[in-house]
Amino acid sequence: MDDGLRANRMEFRHKIEELLNSFLTERDDLFLIDLKFSAADDITVILDGDNGVSVQDCLDASRAIEFNMDREEHDFSLQVMSAGLSEPLALPRQYRKNIGRDLDILLSDSTKIEGELAGVDDEKITLILRYRKPKEVGKGKMDVVEEKEIPYSEVKKALVAIKF
Repeated sequence: MDDGLRANRMEFRHKIEELLNSFLTERDDLFLIDLKFSAADDITVILDGDNGVSVQDCLDASRAIEFNMDREEHDFSLQVMSAGLSEPLALPRQYRKNIGRDLDILLSDSTKIEGELAGVDDEKITLILRYRKPKEVGKGKMDVVEEKEIPYSEVKKALVAIKF
C-alpha cells in the first residue's frame, strides 16, 4: 500500500471516528463498545446504552455518519448495532446497567463463577454467590451466600446469564 493510499485510509477512519464521537456527545445515554474497520472498509459500530439501544438509536448513529460522508469519494459499508446479550461486558458502565442480574464470569485463571451482580466501581465488581456446601458437622449440605469482589483485571470474560 503506497503512502498516499495509507494516508487516505487513515483520514477516512479518523473522519468516521469524529462523526461517531460527535453523535455520542449529543446522546450521553449511549456509548461505544467497539468500532471495527475491515480491509474493504466495511465498518461495524457496536453501541450500548444506559437504558438499552433501540433500532432508532442505531438508525440515528448510522445517519450521523452516512449523511456526512461522500460515497463517491470513499466507498464503504456501515453496520450499526447494539451490544447483544451474547456480547461480553467490557466497560464499567455496562456492568452498572446490569446490577441485579446474574453474570457468568470466566476469570483469568480459567475459573468459572456465576453470581448476582451487586456492585460496580471503577476497579472491581461485587458478586453475590449462592451455593450449597457440605455441613462442617454432620451429614447434608447447607446454603451459603457469599459476597465476592473481583477486580476487572481478573475478568477474562463476563456475560449476562440468560435464564428461561
